Amino acid sequence: MTGDNHISGGEQRDVIQAQSIGSVTFGGERAGAPQQRYLQDPDRWPVARDWDALDAGAHRARPGEDGSKLPPYVARDVDGELRERIQEAAEDGGLVLVVGDSTAGKTRAAFEAVRELLPGYRVLAPPVGAKLRPAPEVLEGSGDHGDLRCVVWLDDLEQYLGPEGLEPEVLAEFVRLRVPVVATMRLKPYETFSVGEDGGADAGGATQSWAGLGARVLRKAEAVDLERLWSEGELSRARDSDDSRIADAVARHGTYGIAEYMAAGPVLLREWQRARRACGHARGAALVTAAVDLSRAGLRGPYSQGLLVEVHERSLADAGGSVLRPEGIEEAFAWASRVRLGVTSPLVPVKEGWWSAFDYLVDGAEAAVPDWVREAALAYAGDDAERFAVATSAYQGGALQVAEAAVRPLAEKGDWRAMCNLALLLEGTDRAEEAETLYRQAHAKGHPDATVNLAVLLDETGRTEEAETLYRQGHAKGHLYATANLAVLLAQTGRTEEAETLCRQEHEKGDLTATTNLALLLRLTDRAEEAETLYRQALDRGNPYAAPGLANLLAATGRTDEAEALRSQFTNSAPD
Repeated sequence: MTGDNHISGGEQRDVIQAQSIGSVTFGGERAGAPQQRYLQDPDRWPVARDWDALDAGAHRARPGEDGSKLPPYVARDVDGELRERIQEAAEDGGLVLVVGDSTAGKTRAAFEAVRELLPGYRVLAPPVGAKLRPAPEVLEGSGDHGDLRCVVWLDDLEQYLGPEGLEPEVLAEFVRLRVPVVATMRLKPYETFSVGEDGGADAGGATQSWAGLGARVLRKAEAVDLERLWSEGELSRARDSDDSRIADAVARHGTYGIAEYMAAGPVLLREWQRARRACGHARGAALVTAAVDLSRAGLRGPYSQGLLVEVHERSLADAGGSVLRPEGIEEAFAWASRVRLGVTSPLVPVKEGWWSAFDYLVDGAEAAVPDWVREAALAYAGDDAERFAVATSAYQGGALQVAEAAVRPLAEKGDWRAMCNLALLLEGTDRAEEAETLYRQAHAKGHPDATVNLAVLLDETGRTEEAETLYRQGHAKGHLYATANLAVLLAQTGRTEEAETLCRQEHEKGDLTATTNLALLLRLTDRAEEAETLYRQALDRGNPYAAPGLANLLAATGRTDEAEALRSQFTNSAPD
């Protein structure tokens, strides 16, 4: 969720970036899920050279003529960049993240790079729901002399973000140990967690996100974008392959990516969409819809057959019910779980009686998740982590009543993240007094995110003296947003020299918010040349909020055509 990312009064004024931050828990322990068993015997972790791509999480393709489960790898355009980032992470530690749509080939590209560059490394691939906090200590004490060479593999990174998962502090420990962390993430979850990472608002506004912990981890990532559609160079290399599966994909992929086509994603999506209307499999389509919507609602799979049967009934009724002449339940499950093209099925069996939705369908679903599905997901949430995830999905989907119902019991138990999230929700529904009480309770427990959010609330309601005190407390603890907001407050109250010092310090650490704010301070103090350089740096690194300030600077120096082009770009592309 973002705050008011707009230009005041419809005019393109300078954007001063002030931020508040919320938090959300993803990952977490599910009842009966493995805890630290995966850490007990590092000698049993696979060695990269012997590792299997399917075990790494790559999507299946249809079996080859020789019985192979996957076709040979076709080099992607990003391979050079990806290998360079992984090599640097192997030397110095760090998080390398491959981002792209479902079935774009993210996992396979990262897998091939790890196997080529780090063949002798042990692969630590924690199960979903595992705690990662103990992992650095285990790695530090493993091997003959505590020097186990290991790469941490996190396929679908969103499953590992949050408390007990890949927290910023856990990542920092991996970096200290020079352990590379290689991860993949679908584009939609990446965008969800990245909201507010470098966003901004007008002076006095605030960017707010429930995905605060995830955003702070992503800020540290070396991200590599992998396009779904293949380039001409990639298609040319694919044509050189003698594998029949690749040849067929090149000849028939149409508007889809090669990896996408081979994973049968488009075929399953079209079949599911047709079946939801009427073609003899309305109940099967409703079962798939149930699994897809539960996933989108934040409930981590797999799902029991009983839950899918329960949820699908209303999905079927909403689609037309008996008018569609739905098949029987056994036939419906058989249709939904039948493997297409020798690759996969809309419902993927995980264990006897438990199912997940094919993730391509989750990403391809367009209709809003119904509130009643969110309520069902909340009712079946197995632990606090899942309640957080359901709350976050509801909050971002505008289902605020469900979000509040999910997060309030956790806040009442004293969970400071829940308190912050509930306070953010209350602020957005004109209950600022209760929000302030929650922030103060979490602040009193020493939680810096609550301190910053409380300061923002106080700042916005004219209590700037107390807000400044809190910002300074957060800044002293190294809280990025506290520093940014303190600089804004100082500038607004005429203390530009101190504000500039703060902005420079954070700019030199790579913070784009500080870069944009520093550029504005320089422009307002007649240092236009340095200001322009900083604005352009921020734009080149992906911060659109530098555009209005740069446009104003260009207009003031007579470059009106370029200024208007930037204004148009900002109006058309700034986040909502």
